[in-house]
Amino acid sequence: MKSRIMSEQDLAFLLYEWLDVEALTSRPRYREHSRETFDAVMELSRELAEQDFAPHNRLGDTHEPHFDGTDVHVIPEVAKALAAFAESGLMAATLDAEVGGGQLPQVVGRAASTWLQAANIATITYPALSVANANLLLAHGSAEQVERFVRPIIEGRFFGTMCLSEPQAGSSLADVVTRAVLQEDGTYRLFGSKMWISAGDHDLSENIVHLVLARTPGAPPGVKGLSLFIVPKFLVNDDGSCGERNDVVLAGVNHKMGYRGTVNTILNFGEGTYQPGGGQGAIGTLVGEEHHGLAYMFHMMNEARVGVGAAAVALGYTGYLHALDYARNRPQGRPAWDKDPSSPQVPIIRHADVRRMLLASKSYVEGALALVLFAALLLDEQLTAETSDARDEAALLLDVLTPIVKAWPSQWCLKANDYAIQVHGGYGYTREYPVEQFYRDNRLNAIHEGTDGIQAIDLLGRKVVMQSGAGLRALHGRISATCARADGDLAAYGQALQDAINRIGGVTMALWADRDPRIALSNSSLYADALGHVVIAWMWLEQMQACAGKSGAFYDGKRAAGAYFFDFELPRIGPTLDLLQRCDTTFSDLDDACL
Repeated sequence: MKSRIMSEQDLAFLLYEWLDVEALTSRPRYREHSRETFDAVMELSRELAEQDFAPHNRLGDTHEPHFDGTDVHVIPEVAKALAAFAESGLMAATLDAEVGGGQLPQVVGRAASTWLQAANIATITYPALSVANANLLLAHGSAEQVERFVRPIIEGRFFGTMCLSEPQAGSSLADVVTRAVLQEDGTYRLFGSKMWISAGDHDLSENIVHLVLARTPGAPPGVKGLSLFIVPKFLVNDDGSCGERNDVVLAGVNHKMGYRGTVNTILNFGEGTYQPGGGQGAIGTLVGEEHHGLAYMFHMMNEARVGVGAAAVALGYTGYLHALDYARNRPQGRPAWDKDPSSPQVPIIRHADVRRMLLASKSYVEGALALVLFAALLLDEQLTAETSDARDEAALLLDVLTPIVKAWPSQWCLKANDYAIQVHGGYGYTREYPVEQFYRDNRLNAIHEGTDGIQAIDLLGRKVVMQSGAGLRALHGRISATCARADGDLAAYGQALQDAINRIGGVTMALWADRDPRIALSNSSLYADALGHVVIAWMWLEQMQACAGKSGAFYDGKRAAGAYFFDFELPRIGPTLDLLQRCDTTFSDLDDACL
């Protein structure tokens, strides 16, 4: 029976028939792996998704984490699932062997995680944040910090968070005011509040390792004055055991429309509820050097942004699969040409408009899944490619694609969830069917880890113009190479894509011709959506090329979804590019009084 969580066949196609991940096993880092180990990880993830994560997805949504005024309590099914996840070894699957990891390729790890994200996004968020936390410390922390905090995370005993936003600052990190004061023993005492902290307090682990952005006295203003600190909920003794309670206090829980099973918190540091070591302030240790905190934090933020994009894909994908199954089995009405009311009803999948919504959804989720896995493969290339040029190009491409990986799925895979509700009709809006929860959960991904608008500014304001446009040129080169291989039935699509990426280059130059950010960034969200559509069209042309000469419903479905995207979606960007080309400033010039 085919799963309604994820498509096992599509994941296998993308990994083996398109990306050829088996070739990675020839590289030293992955030489202990094989197709068999990759398949075993995928099957293990599917089993965990079906047996431990999916069964309590609705329960976690209807029974949110409860704050009793002192502590947060989470339904026991979450702890049980996370214990099974930790026991499976997937917590450290992609980490280095020297710290207890499995050195699984990032692309395989990302593919495996989609099962768990689709099954229960709220529960998998706890370990996902923790692994990103551990990866930051492995990259920038000291050996003592790795031993004290990372190893317990890998073992599933500690979980981790990222603490950036503050009530008065939101996403404007230049306005962070949390203070960190150096002590004689080399530690720091932190004072301040952090807002919207996912997994900030719970009863699921022995300890919670907070990574906190703060300012030291005399630090430069803005983001250049931020430093990064490890501030655990409980201080960790030299033997690794948890000791005194740190002065990190839960001030409240935020109640969200989705991801309800992931507790979201307001945390106060150094308010005086606890006095660790007999002094005022939460005790923290500096990561790396002072005033480099945001650069370090971007290591975790970029990983989290790809993770958010993957979550958006997974939720859109499972919504599509549920809608597809419902449409195949729900009889209603008759074809428009059948006027005989006594004739039997047909499954709604026979109606053209339902097919339209399903095919559109298929094109969004399968195109976006390809992008997420391609981005994960770039991580492997950045780490293990044979030449420095190849590693540098992979890093450059990943920089350009990361805002798209985060933002495009959070908009267009959400559209797949929208269509899933529509396919279900009146039932889609009821809690008897899960598609309404998938929509609510996915709606948050446009805000998580920097709003889609922030991603658009990052893309147009930094990524496509960095190094005099080197990132955009690298992307243009990759896409052009794919277009050059398109022949036969795919030639017209190759030409359409080539024209689109060429035009993106011209529009980018026009936007920055006067080097005026007010003009260039006025329509950055429109630019990001247009470039995102071009990138997804690229993913579809790649997939259709991988289907060449292959027959069967699966491959025909790929070709149909790719054709839909080129015929119905890619042409949408034409008017957008026209508007961008003329450097429209409607929004920047608009008088607030008109709104």
